[in-house]
Amino acid sequence: MSDSSSLTGKTLFITGASRGIGLAIGLRAARDGANVAIAAKTAAPHPKLEGTIFTAAEQIERAGGKALPLVVDVRDEEAVRDALDRTANTFGGLDIVVNNASAISLSTTPKTEMKRFDLMHQINTRGTYMVSKYAIPYLEKAENPHILMLSPPLDMAEKWFAPHLAYTMAKFGMSLCVLGLAGELRSRGIAVNALWPRTTIATAAVQNLLGGDALMQASRTPEIMADAAHALFLKDARGLTGRFLIDDTFLAEEGVTEFSKYRVTAGVPLAPDFFVPETSVAPPGALD
Repeated sequence: MSDSSSLTGKTLFITGASRGIGLAIGLRAARDGANVAIAAKTAAPHPKLEGTIFTAAEQIERAGGKALPLVVDVRDEEAVRDALDRTANTFGGLDIVVNNASAISLSTTPKTEMKRFDLMHQINTRGTYMVSKYAIPYLEKAENPHILMLSPPLDMAEKWFAPHLAYTMAKFGMSLCVLGLAGELRSRGIAVNALWPRTTIATAAVQNLLGGDALMQASRTPEIMADAAHALFLKDARGLTGRFLIDDTFLAEEGVTEFSKYRVTAGVPLAPDFFVPETSVAPPGALD
């Protein structure tokens, strides 16, 4: 199978797609005329978080796609199974799953409440595993099926674990799903990959939890992740699987040379994200 040039008519199921990176991936696919199932918890406006599944659906439709807003808590097995079934029935199948939903708490071990530990592992690791598990029967019927985790390379360095052990374990749990499922599903032609940003991305988590306006200005926009995901989904699923991709490096492999358009604020030095291995070198000029 040769690489495609468009996601026209393809169906994506994206968790946590009411805002941020998940929504950006959906919008990029919608510009091709894709179908996007927005699987997220936010059905009513949140005082600190912009967007709901319904406002996201409106944006998807305006961008040229077809939207299916679904209230889904990825911790709820029945809700996940029902949402995948509704997606496949509505659009006639399922081509791409994006495990984007995630919880974060950058706390040390003594300061991490067990309910917060449980939340991160239930959403990040267990949610990713469960969505992927129940998507397999649908993806097996697709022409070029992909599963994508928004999770980091498995760089087993102490510096990533020591400051926030519970969160790192939960995010690496998503990446372990990539490692295992890529091998498990290779013979079935289902690609499983991870995508992670080299720099911080301007999302609600960065604004509210990590660094406020200052860090937002030192970030890239979610569109860099969306463009990288889009390029990945166009690849032959049998030829590219089991990889842990960094956004700008992968885009450079695909011929992208201009990265300044992804900056929130020109001239502000970009802030590095967690979990990027020291061996990962940015493409020439990407951080200028």
